[in-house]
Amino acid sequence: MELENCTTTVKNIFFVGFTESAMLQYVLFATFLIIYTMTWLGNVTIITTVIIDQELHKPMYFFLGNLALIDLSESSVTLPKMLWDFLSEYKSISFGGCIAQIFFFHFTGGAVVFLLTVMTLDRYVAVHKPLQYLNIMNHNVCLGLVAGAWIGGFVHSIVQVALIIQLPFCGPNLLDNFYCDFPQVIKLACTDIYAVELLMVSNSGLLMILIFIVLIVSHVVILVKIRAHITQGKHKAFSTCGAQVAVVSIHFVPCIFIYAWPFKKFVADKAMSSLYTIITPMLNPIIYTLRNTEMKNAIKKFLNNNHRII
Repeated sequence: MELENCTTTVKNIFFVGFTESAMLQYVLFATFLIIYTMTWLGNVTIITTVIIDQELHKPMYFFLGNLALIDLSESSVTLPKMLWDFLSEYKSISFGGCIAQIFFFHFTGGAVVFLLTVMTLDRYVAVHKPLQYLNIMNHNVCLGLVAGAWIGGFVHSIVQVALIIQLPFCGPNLLDNFYCDFPQVIKLACTDIYAVELLMVSNSGLLMILIFIVLIVSHVVILVKIRAHITQGKHKAFSTCGAQVAVVSIHFVPCIFIYAWPFKKFVADKAMSSLYTIITPMLNPIIYTLRNTEMKNAIKKFLNNNHRII
């Protein structure tokens, strides 16, 4: 249907969700509520510890604290609405709310991608320029890099929204998902979306693949450098890089699966969306905490101090 033949406008969008079984929805509600609670506890603990502990006032932990903040923001874009829908008879969202969800989802998601790139750059400088590291990664540079990550996420999100608001939505309003995202929403448009899907692949899918390859290659170079030239603190450096490789992988692989093949629908689409939007923000603080002795000790000290106060 062409734009000029569109006589109605979609006002609400309905989600298919995960299941129609009422009992299973209550089970999923409890499960995802626990995950959301763990996400808040883990990320808030990291943010608070990084702020309070003077020993963690270093570039690496400054970026980690900002990653925790973005993870909280990203999970809060989709999870509260999804939890509410589990208890609701009708799983719906206004069209304006859907566009807003897409904007904030890609805003925070894009910021994560750019921040992970910044964190890789930080580790590269730390390993290859250890004597100049603190001079290169000074406070102003760190602030600028984090601001750049947020701006990059904002620009990416604006492009996504600009592509979608020009489309006519005048018929289908059932979304086979549990939140609004670009690949599924554009399929509801009453017009040919082939060109838009191509733009999405280039703006999200191919860009994700290229950044993922660059980050993995960069970490391989860092690990080779650590193995060949670093003797003191080698285990700590390996653990830090290993944690970042794990975080990069669990973030990028689902994204590539979702955005690089928009023309086809896969059975695993919802599982990948769940991993990307729900599980990853919870796993990031766990991975960094388990693999970083300095972070673990700082959190233990923070929790012990609070216990004594209570």
